[in-house]
Amino acid sequence: MNTSKKPSQKHPQSAPSKSQRPQVRPTAEGWKQPMGPDGRPTLQFAQRPRVKQPPQHLADMTLAERQEKMKELGLPAFRAKQVSTHYFQHYTDQTEEMTDLPKDKREAIGEAFFPPLLAEVRRLVTDDGATIKFLWRLFDGALVESVLMRYPNRITLCISSQCGCGMNCPFCATGQNGLTRNMSTAEIIDQIVKANRVIAEGGLGKIRGDDQPQARVNNIVFMGMGEPLANYKRVMNAVHRMIADAPEGLGMSARGITISTVGLEPGIRKLAAENLQVRFALSLHAPDDDLRDDLIPVNSRWKVDEVLDAAYNYFETTGRRVSIEYALIKDMNDHAWRADLLAKKLNERGRGWAHVNPIPLNPTPGSIWTSSTKEVTREFIQRLEAAGIPTTLRDTRGKEIDGACGQLAAAE
Repeated sequence: MNTSKKPSQKHPQSAPSKSQRPQVRPTAEGWKQPMGPDGRPTLQFAQRPRVKQPPQHLADMTLAERQEKMKELGLPAFRAKQVSTHYFQHYTDQTEEMTDLPKDKREAIGEAFFPPLLAEVRRLVTDDGATIKFLWRLFDGALVESVLMRYPNRITLCISSQCGCGMNCPFCATGQNGLTRNMSTAEIIDQIVKANRVIAEGGLGKIRGDDQPQARVNNIVFMGMGEPLANYKRVMNAVHRMIADAPEGLGMSARGITISTVGLEPGIRKLAAENLQVRFALSLHAPDDDLRDDLIPVNSRWKVDEVLDAAYNYFETTGRRVSIEYALIKDMNDHAWRADLLAKKLNERGRGWAHVNPIPLNPTPGSIWTSSTKEVTREFIQRLEAAGIPTTLRDTRGKEIDGACGQLAAAE
């Protein structure tokens, strides 16, 4: 593999000839995309000033901090391990169920460690019972969604990291209402704990057999509502809580966690410096700046080559192959020359460092946001593979319950 530094440069593209398919340009449908004075989509990177966060929860704290909190309640430090075990391994925040705690102290412990975070508003289940979409109401009334999916060899939970999203991508339902606020570490973690509770109660059906009732979420994707790298500190705190051994955390494998971004270049480099073995996914969706500027508005700040350089740095630093997410949209970004350009840009930086995941877009009759034809999809993949790029068509789930990629809108 060639690991030498590759120069960042923009590749000029000639206009498609008349014999080629038309070029559809991105435009929001059914909602008004916020624009700045310069006519460009506006971006929100930070939460608004003085936006309240929920009260501190057990999942916001390290084990040492929980022990200190117990001492403040006049209780021995070992009680912190007991309540942590109940939450992270038995998936309960109800202290009345924690019978190993002093009965007269359970209410006080509950108030100190388990303020209400996520209240289930609605649960939608696919006909085969393998996918569940949850709508949660947070302490301040904000709504978020997460999607639980059962596969033959894993259980995946797609989680949210922000209430809404400030990236303003025209094809994504989540961004239609903008960014409300960042989610707390505990709000992120509580999605997993509550999903594990549903699994334990049989919500996903029989998974491993009656002799192995410990089935739980073992694959996390930060591909729900929000841009994870725009809520960096809390997302990383949540990741550390996920991989911490019980009873400090959930005891998950870092290799089962995927952090996705639309291309916040500084955040990608910061994530690489963490040198964790989490998976990294870049939602690219176009290899040329001309289209990506409109398709992914953050591209106006960090261009394709800049984010690909950062993604390659992630591979060099961690040794973990990068996933390139690419939603195939009919006549917009699925042209054969774009497959060739994507392959060229990836191969310029080395061989074998990236894996492309084309994603079939949810078809909408009459909309510009509709999936590519099977023939075009096949050619796009074939061109990537012919250039030596590992490529796998994404198996999307939950379209019939609006739980697929880009469909999470958190509407009651």
